[in-house]
Amino acid sequence: MPFGEQPAYLRVAGDLRQKIVDGVLPPHTRLPSQARIREEYGVSDTVALEARKVLMAEGLVEGRSGSGTYVREQPVPRRIARAGFHAVGGCTPFRQEQTDERVRGTWESNSEQEAASSAVASRLRVPPGARVMRTRYVFRAEGEPAMLSTSWEPLDVTGRTPVMLPEEGPLAGRGVVERMAAIDVVVDNVVEEVGARAALAEEAMTLGGVPGHAVLVVSRTYFAGRRPVETADVVTLADRYRVAYHLPVK
Repeated sequence: MPFGEQPAYLRVAGDLRQKIVDGVLPPHTRLPSQARIREEYGVSDTVALEARKVLMAEGLVEGRSGSGTYVREQPVPRRIARAGFHAVGGCTPFRQEQTDERVRGTWESNSEQEAASSAVASRLRVPPGARVMRTRYVFRAEGEPAMLSTSWEPLDVTGRTPVMLPEEGPLAGRGVVERMAAIDVVVDNVVEEVGARAALAEEAMTLGGVPGHAVLVVSRTYFAGRRPVETADVVTLADRYRVAYHLPVK
């Protein structure tokens, strides 16, 4: 294949993609059949099938059992605002993850003790197998699932204290900073890394997406000095949300 020349299935997919973007094939329109693609572009059945697979993998079309393949309606991305550090004073877990005050939200959670995996232990700087409190959250913005979060806190910090369970006790439903302050642990910095990967099936199901499509993952760790006191992975659909950071200029 000459340098720069695209395979036939990518050229067909590219043309169909442009028709979707331009509105020639609007949302909920049935994609041309495999036979129609073959005839219109002068390609084989294999090429037509691969072109359709590309559009499906990109999330532009979806298959409907017994009906065919249709153009998906693309959501208008919403913003998830991040501000890093949150001071003491009524910060809830939802506000901790979405700092845009205009967005109203709720959350559901479940906490369990477990042994730290090697990855979690590395992030918390504890030995693998150390006891941690794992809390899973589902955050809803205006009633719709928006984010998932799994957090881990070392029990050698919070164990046998009133804040051992993030969603129970006198500071139930408060943010990490406020809860840690209650046990004389001063959180003074936070590190976040943003990446992307394919959605797990259960993540896509909860968030209302399609398995395999991309999710954004914000990996966050709160520190008291140089000691990590909480680490979490915040997951949201990449085609529905954008992560916006508000960083102070020093």
